[in-house]
Amino acid sequence: MMENRTKLGNAMRQLHALNFNTVYPVIWNSGYVNYSSPVAQRYGIQPFVRKGSDGHDILADLVNQAKSQNILVIPWFEFGFMVPPTSELATLHPEWLTETRSGEQLSNGPAGEVAWLNPFHPEVQQFITELVVEAVTQYNVDGIQFDDNMGLPREFGYDKFTRALYTKETKKSVPSNVADANWVKWRADKITAFMTKLNQSIKSRKPTAIVSISPNYYDHAYKLTLQDWLGWVRSGIVDELIMQVYRSDLNSFTAKISRPEVLETQQKIPTAIGILTGLRRRPVSIQQIQSQTRIAQERGFGVSYFYYESLWDDAPEGIMERISGFQSLFPTPMIRQ
Repeated sequence: MMENRTKLGNAMRQLHALNFNTVYPVIWNSGYVNYSSPVAQRYGIQPFVRKGSDGHDILADLVNQAKSQNILVIPWFEFGFMVPPTSELATLHPEWLTETRSGEQLSNGPAGEVAWLNPFHPEVQQFITELVVEAVTQYNVDGIQFDDNMGLPREFGYDKFTRALYTKETKKSVPSNVADANWVKWRADKITAFMTKLNQSIKSRKPTAIVSISPNYYDHAYKLTLQDWLGWVRSGIVDELIMQVYRSDLNSFTAKISRPEVLETQQKIPTAIGILTGLRRRPVSIQQIQSQTRIAQERGFGVSYFYYESLWDDAPEGIMERISGFQSLFPTPMIRQ
């Protein structure tokens, strides 16, 4: 859809008519960027540039069409530290990859089999920083969004580089237990330090840029993917939180968005709940979407939907029923805080 100017224009007009105020288009996925990137070309990972059906710059067109409808554009840095093992990046820079205690470099998840860039490696940090700053400054976007992949599964971090760094700083060997509290904290603190520097790099070039994060609920994020996002909020390095709560059980949904750390965050920065509107093989009913949205709204949260095509195309109901359902949720324009 993003490649076609007409379809994209229709989509932006439809979102505007339904009082949506922000879109989060993917710009970093599968080891590639979805825009014209000198940085990517310099690192050898962009032998081609994904262009629109008219040969146009997809992100530039999206920004223009969204802005014409008074919709903010916050590009989504979707893959974070995650890359396919067959990507140019993994092939050209094998020293950038981290590994598990057994020496395994791959993990399986929603994106399939992937490798992980080492978030503790200075060259990886420099590469990510250059890509992010480029996207934020090269286009008239309103910010940048990072999600749960801007972390690291706790099984990783046993590569030679990280082992040596841990031993140098702590005078201890790396624990064999991936859940060791000090080992988890050391790695989480390193990612926090990088996110702090990344925020500074973004703000120094574009002070008005919104740094948005969309992690999992805190216990999962910190213990399993080394993301101390509550610490990020408390230190003031994020401007917006959209917590992913992709579940069908309403009691579980309500419990997760009522956690103390979420309520604390709500008092500090704009806070929203990420709601799943469907997957290709897992459609979600408009009734469930409405119920979860209203629970979030009643508690003063914004909402963000994942993902566009499942709003009304890949859905169990007809398109008019879906659109009517969203109209009932947002009868008036939604003003961002």
